[in-house]
Amino acid sequence: QVQPVESGGRLVQAGGSLRLSCVVPGRTFSAATMGWFRQAPGKEREFVAAISWSGDWWSRLSTYYADSVKGRFAISRTNTKNTVYLQMNSLKPEDTAVYYCAVDPAYYADYSSTSNEGVYDYWGQGTQVTISS
Repeated sequence: QVQPVESGGRLVQAGGSLRLSCVVPGRTFSAATMGWFRQAPGKEREFVAAISWSGDWWSRLSTYYADSVKGRFAISRTNTKNTVYLQMNSLKPEDTAVYYCAVDPAYYADYSSTSNEGVYDYWGQGTQVTISS
C-alpha cells in the first residue's frame, strides 16, 4: 500500500515561510517521482513542483517548478527516498490552497510528464495552507 501523508500546512502571514512534508511510510523508492499539486477554492488543481530520480547507474535527479513558484519554492528529498519537502518562501495570499502530495514509482526527465496529474498513481489527502495578507 502506497499512501502519501502530507503535513506542515497552517496559517502564515504573507511574506513568511513554510515547509511541507510528504512521507510514504514503510516504502522506499529506488526510482520515483514525487510531486506537489495545489487546489485553491473554486479552482482546478494545479502543479506546483516535482522531484524525480532514477535508480540506474547514473543516479539522475531532476526538479521541476511551476512558473508561479519558481524562485520562491524548493523541493527536496531525503536519502531514505520516501520523503520529500516543499520549502515555501515569500508566501503570497494566492498561494492559499490545499496542497497534495503525489507519487509515481518511475523516473521522468521532462516537465510535461511530472506536471501531469495523470502520471501519478498515488495521492495524499492534502494539507491546508492559508496565507493571510
